[in-house]
Parts: sequence; structure tokens; C-alpha cells
Amino acid sequence: MIALLLPVILGMVGVAFDMGNMYLAHTRLQSAVDAGALAGSLELPYDPDLSKGIVSAAVAYMVALNMESAEIESVTPGTEVRSVVVQGKAKVNLMIMDLAGMADPYVYASAAAGFNKLEVVFVVDNSGSMKGTPISMVKEASIELTDLLIPDGAQPDTKVGMVAFRGKVRIGDDVDGLPGGCRNADGSVNEGIHEDFMDDYWALSSYYRRKVSLDTCSDLPETMPLSQDKDAIIDAINQQTATGDWSGTVIPEGIKWGRHVLTTEAPYVEGGDKEDFRKIMIVLTDGDTEDGECGGNYRASYRPNNYWTNAYFGMGTDEAHCENGGVLNEDMLAEAQLAKDEGIEIFAIRFGTSDTTDRNLMMEIASSKPGTDDHYFDAPSVYDIPEVFKEIGKQLGWRLLN
Repeated sequence: MIALLLPVILGMVGVAFDMGNMYLAHTRLQSAVDAGALAGSLELPYDPDLSKGIVSAAVAYMVALNMESAEIESVTPGTEVRSVVVQGKAKVNLMIMDLAGMADPYVYASAAAGFNKLEVVFVVDNSGSMKGTPISMVKEASIELTDLLIPDGAQPDTKVGMVAFRGKVRIGDDVDGLPGGCRNADGSVNEGIHEDFMDDYWALSSYYRRKVSLDTCSDLPETMPLSQDKDAIIDAINQQTATGDWSGTVIPEGIKWGRHVLTTEAPYVEGGDKEDFRKIMIVLTDGDTEDGECGGNYRASYRPNNYWTNAYFGMGTDEAHCENGGVLNEDMLAEAQLAKDEGIEIFAIRFGTSDTTDRNLMMEIASSKPGTDDHYFDAPSVYDIPEVFKEIGKQLGWRLLN
């Protein structure tokens, strides 16, 4: 009986051994293909339609690094989102199942990675120093990133919004229960110079009064809520000109309204649950957080001035300054922390040149991993801006889709 059963027992042992080998090989192959898809997705900003070979090369390198015996069957674009789909196979050395014709000696795996389940808001400095080439380069880079996130002919589960800021932020009608227009830091409607300061305004000579604009809001683009309408997003981006009457650079207001756009609570409710979506805020500024009391090239020598129409002076506060870690800098850090507490990743871009204090502030608001500055970028020249946006795009593509 033992002699008769021995071949059966050995066959069963061989089949079990083969199945174990197939399981281990498939697990290893799946990990290799996953890594390849992720590596390929990082190169999509440079090779969005996979025509340059950059994505394929990244896939091949990473798959081989993780499983030398794996064979790549195909590297193709995804159908519904900007993604890369990798299919691979690996041969398994079988003892029994191959000889008996019981199984294909190959195991197969596929993976897709790319840009999906993302909510992104551009928070862009629109103060006067950004006019001309700087704002043009920002618009171009923002549109390219939007095209990567929402490619033509596809409907990814991805949304994009925009907040343009100067000394305040402009909100549309029917958003927060107040008339459309700019907002003060306390949420009230900004009406230019606060009534408490109008006596000071009228005390100025007619020469200086002519230098003060009581309307520093109408040339600022309205905040764009999260949307999947690519044409509407691009139109909102293109409305930025960084022209018109100035009111300072109050970064905390930009961050605050960027948070409002990304979260699910009113005044904006277009955002998805933070457990389902990766929420991204891209903050770009070329100036210090300033209100004219901080010195520098743009300080006004007379008071009140256009800075007195910003989100803090506009609500009657004349002690919110930025010097020596003042209110504006403190609020900038506080608003960034509120955003991070809501699960929002902040990418901070410092354009132009600035002092150590302001660079450190931008580094601190960024959601960089400990010991790194991976969410902070310097763009000394306007021509560095497109490359910075591509680097951010690479980080946004690091997501498996199946």
C-alpha cells in the first residue's frame, strides 16, 4: 500500500511546493510591478503620453531592481486618469504542475499609478511685484499641472481650485452669506479703509490722498472653488494679472481661504472627505508677509496708505504687523497649522530673493517630511517656476490606483 501511495503522496507534496512557489513569485512580482508603476508615475510630468520613453525607462529600472527575473509585458497610459499601467510576468520553476500540464509556469501581475483622488488649490500671490513675466510663468505652470491632473478626454476623480491673494482675498456672491467682494481677517466685508481711520485719510494733503485708492479689491480675481471643469479652472488661472491698486501681501489670508476651499465645511463645500482624497495646497509668493510697516522697497512714507485697506486694517486693527515675529507672521504659521490639522499638505514656493527669516517661514509652513525640505522650493528666477511645478507634480503622482 505504501509503495502504491508513495507516488500520490510525492505528487501532492510537489503540487503543494509548486503552489507555494507560485504564491511567493506572484507576491514578489506584484511588489515589483507596483514599484515600477509608481516610479513611472513620477515621470509623467516629463512624459505625459509615454511617447518619450522616460516613463518606460523608469518602470524597467524599478521592476528589475525589485525582481531581476520579471519580464515587462507592457507599459501603457491609463484610460480614465493620467496614469501609467504596467503589466508583467515571471516564470516559476515548477516540479510537478508544469510536467502534468496543471498550470501555466508563469505568474502575472499588473498595477496602475498616477494622478487621482486629488484635490489641489493654487494659492498665488497677486501683489504688484508679481506682474508681467512672474505671473505669466505661474499661470503657464499652473495650467500645465492642471492638464496633468485633468487630461483632455478623461474624467479623473480630481478637483482643482484657486485662491489669488494680496492684502486680502476676494470672494464671489452667495459663498458665505455676505455680498461678493474682499474679506477682512475676521470674515467681514472689506470696504477699503475702515471708518475709524477715515479722519486720518481726510487729514492727508490732497497730494497724498490722490495716492490712496479706496478700492483695492476689484482687480483681484475671485476665489475659484474646487472644480472638475478644466476650462473653468484654466479661465480662473488666466484671470490673474497682478495689476491694479496694491494692498500688501498678507499670506495668512491666502492660506486661510485655501483651507476653506479644500475642506468640506462651509463656506465652500465642494471638497471630499479627507479620508478619501489627498488634499494639496500650493502656496507661491515673491514677497514677505507685509503691510507697509515692515520696511523694504514698498513701504509707504505716509499714513494711512493703500496698505490700510488690507484684511487687518480693513476690520479696524492697526497693530497687526510683521516685524519681529509680529501678528502677520504668527498668523501665517497658525493658519498653516490649521490647514495641516485638516489633513492638507502644503507645498511652499519662495519666488525671487528674500531674507533668512522669510525663507524659514516658508519652510515652516511646508509639509516636508522630518529632516527634509521636500515640500519647500526656492525659485530664484521666473524661469525656475515651471520646473518647480513639475517637481511638485512628480510628488502628486505617487499613488497606486488599484
